[in-house]
Amino acid sequence: MNAQEALAFVQKHGVVLASARGAVPTLTHAIAGEPIRGSWWGHPQGKHIFAVLNAVSADPDILVCRLVDDKITLVHRRLWPALAAAASAFAPGRLARVKQEHSARGHHENSETPFPDWLPAGVLEEAHSLDPQAALAALGPTFVTNPGQRSVRE
Repeated sequence: MNAQEALAFVQKHGVVLASARGAVPTLTHAIAGEPIRGSWWGHPQGKHIFAVLNAVSADPDILVCRLVDDKITLVHRRLWPALAAAASAFAPGRLARVKQEHSARGHHENSETPFPDWLPAGVLEEAHSLDPQAALAALGPTFVTNPGQRSVRE
């Protein structure tokens, strides 16, 4: 799977985990074309997976956050209005945009932009026209947290 196919995968599913296992599809498994045991870094396609995952994460139509089980989650732009409409059902940290970068020392460093600061113009207005329960359903009932549930990280 190349970067364009991976973007199409995220668009189709709307919400996917980057590499963890959970209630939604996992992008690294789709890229590899098979379930991955252990870390994807050790997979024979590890370098390819890294390149594709980075390309998808950098796309302006992809939100990288911790929405599902506090794991790195990718949300396609088509669901951002629903996410904004249902925001009160999630701990605030789960909706922050996460940007992962490599430091000069070679470590991964995360910076976060809180919700709704990362939302483009117009999305909040569109969200106001949506019913919060319908918005939750659009996100996918298999992983949606209970209203008021707090993040493990908080």
